[in-house]
Amino acid sequence: MKPKVAIYDTTLRDGSQREGIAFSLADKLRITQLLDELGVDYIEGGWPGSNPKDVGYFDQVRQLNLKHSKIAAFGSTRRKGIAPEGDPNIRALIDANTPVVTVVGKTSMLHVTDVLQTTAAENLNMICDSLAYLKAQGKEVIYDAEHFFDGAKLDMEYGFDTLAAAAEGGADVIVLCDTNGGSMPWEVIEFVNKAHELFPDMPFGIHTHNDSEVAVANSLAAVRAGAVHVQGTINGYGERCGNANLCSIIPDLIIKMGIPCLAQDGNLGALTHLSRAVAEIANLAPDTHLPYVGQSAFAHKGGIHVAAMRRNVDSYQHIEPELVGNQTRVLVSDLSGRGNLLSKSEELGLDVSTDEAVSVLNEIKELENAGFVFEGAEASVAVRLRRAAPDYQPLFRLLDFTVIVEDRRGRGQLAEAMVKIDIDGDIAHTAAEGNGPVNALDLALRKALLPKYPALRDIQLVDYKVRILDSENATGAMTRVLIDSYNGRERWSTVGAGTDIICASWLALVDSVEYGLTVADTVGAGVKSLALND
Repeated sequence: MKPKVAIYDTTLRDGSQREGIAFSLADKLRITQLLDELGVDYIEGGWPGSNPKDVGYFDQVRQLNLKHSKIAAFGSTRRKGIAPEGDPNIRALIDANTPVVTVVGKTSMLHVTDVLQTTAAENLNMICDSLAYLKAQGKEVIYDAEHFFDGAKLDMEYGFDTLAAAAEGGADVIVLCDTNGGSMPWEVIEFVNKAHELFPDMPFGIHTHNDSEVAVANSLAAVRAGAVHVQGTINGYGERCGNANLCSIIPDLIIKMGIPCLAQDGNLGALTHLSRAVAEIANLAPDTHLPYVGQSAFAHKGGIHVAAMRRNVDSYQHIEPELVGNQTRVLVSDLSGRGNLLSKSEELGLDVSTDEAVSVLNEIKELENAGFVFEGAEASVAVRLRRAAPDYQPLFRLLDFTVIVEDRRGRGQLAEAMVKIDIDGDIAHTAAEGNGPVNALDLALRKALLPKYPALRDIQLVDYKVRILDSENATGAMTRVLIDSYNGRERWSTVGAGTDIICASWLALVDSVEYGLTVADTVGAGVKSLALND
């Protein structure tokens, strides 16, 4: 087995610097628990000298019963002209009472002269003194060589002098940082190799940013060159374009490179859950197109792809998605083949023949040409597959509906809907008022159906979206409606389209009700195997 690479997560510090993220103390503690369950080696909790929330974090994190991860406090080297013991930042690192401290220091002369406004010699002393003092306090010390690659390009001799100062100060590992995210993988390999030549006994790590879209590639390149420590964030969160994405790096190391990087009893299968949980905690929509963990990472839309996968699931997937806790999904659209519909019916637990699948496929292609989109409305696909069965009996048949919208003096705006439907030969004729025409239509339909289908009480409409497809036609434009519904256990989406927004809404509403009463809660966890004959 190849030597283990340590994973150092900095989501709580570097990741929180992403625009739009503001973790609370409770958020940070919850993410800490999730990272520990995954099995990462280090969790950087924050900068204890920078704000009260991070001080509170280091106080409360000690109460968590962590199984795998060491907590690291982050800070900078001492300031110029001050001894380490008198520097407030160094004191805050010690007071955080963590087993690990990570100290960032300047490598680039640009930063030494323009940012720190000190001399080259004083910067070297600041690095060495700070690390030596923290080592003397019994800390495991990680040194982040900030702007290392840019600094070495400006002045290679001085760049490596800063590494020598860190080594002299007793750093346990020196992390080479591509802070501006501008380096290329071949440059990373060159400088990591050079560092190993000059300091053969020193463990090196890598910290990259994604400004050139190669943060993950640079991290893997550094490991190929001998780095044994990788820093990054969940989902690649971070300042500007983000940090290296650990949700890609971890499976790349384990699955592709055969390099262990989680605790011995860590859980790679928890990666997808972790990714999405952190996104929710950060109040960000999960990126559906992230490799490995995104909802679309193993989603298949093209008919040729799905047909091939029904014969061999490896034909269009580079790994088994279950390895990272994800699942295969089959999408249905006008690009689909019959295999897409057969696979979708199997996923939904519906017994559909090839002829029935082809019939539904042709219907979907015609409807998509008319403005429907089924890719984001899989419940509308499900009900069409159900309707294709020879013994299909509809829950009800529409006889007619009327919607009236008025603006009455004294009463204001009023929407009223009347619905007449046939339920197993019984005619129900109901009316309802709503705060808008679609709401009134929904209430009138529910009033008609509830005596026969009381389970409808559990189904709530939770989102309603409208898209104008051909705005050049102004008020005569084609309109697409998407309705999201929820029954307390499952959420589903349905679609309708037409030049009349009320009629389009009715189509989506009927699909939603039928799905909720007939298919919801029967759908499996996902397609387990597509290797079936079609």
